[in-house]
Amino acid sequence: MAMIRPLSEALTGTTVEVPAGQPILEVKDLALRFGGTTAVGGVSFDVKPGELFSIIGPNGAGKTSIFNCISGVYRPQEGSIDFLGDSLLGVRPDAVAGRGIARMFQNIELFDNLTVLDNLMLGRHQHLDYGSFAGMLYVGKAKRIELENRRIVEDVIDFLEIEMFRKFPVGMLPYGVKKRVELGRALCMEPKLLLLDEPVAGMNVEETEDMARFILDIRQELGLAMIMVEHDMGLVMDLADRIMVLDFGKRISIGDPESVQNDPAVIKAYLGEGDEGEADGEDLGARTEALATEEVSS
Repeated sequence: MAMIRPLSEALTGTTVEVPAGQPILEVKDLALRFGGTTAVGGVSFDVKPGELFSIIGPNGAGKTSIFNCISGVYRPQEGSIDFLGDSLLGVRPDAVAGRGIARMFQNIELFDNLTVLDNLMLGRHQHLDYGSFAGMLYVGKAKRIELENRRIVEDVIDFLEIEMFRKFPVGMLPYGVKKRVELGRALCMEPKLLLLDEPVAGMNVEETEDMARFILDIRQELGLAMIMVEHDMGLVMDLADRIMVLDFGKRISIGDPESVQNDPAVIKAYLGEGDEGEADGEDLGARTEALATEEVSS
């Protein structure tokens, strides 16, 4: 029986080297418009190496639009996005992935007819350095590289505790396991920055706790920088180093979890209370969880 390797030994390409004090990602004055509608209006933030940076806000605040700009799906009309010192503006989504940015989607984007193993192997496509002809013959270099990448995928499967599902078609799996597979495929890309778009949306309490544990383990073992969009305020407050709050495409607050939770502008955005209202951070958390429950049930 093969020994299980630590994730840091399996995914060696996640290491980032930047000058001290420099961010891994820097977004400045980002603006995205669709006709007369402003989805993102002049938003700026940065993400430091190893940091878990969270973006929160009411529905329609522009959270996923920012992810789409970073991923290359949308091209903003104004502003800049620099990753490891290079601009991402105008870069195709596949090239963005090649530079080291992986994404876990809000709505599960897996191939239901393929097995867990095959879905995770798709995350290794940019690491398979051989041609189509060599792949068909499956000899020499092609076989060696395939086996090396298969071993990495098996390590990720062990890490996420989905060994029993490895040969199951994804379409047959429970929702919570599918979310783990989605996370696993992103990890298999060996990213330097991981985008988590509502990683626990639709999950029950036990599944949410499991996902939180995996996210913490990824931070501990890989020191991987992550940006998380999430409506579960309890999860955000427990995991995030810094939080940025959006409302109608504008940044209204940024800082550590405690300062953001007690910011009157944030409370007003979620609860509609004025500065003199009785709302506080606990009300904010309760209202956010209620909104998330409404989304799941709708």
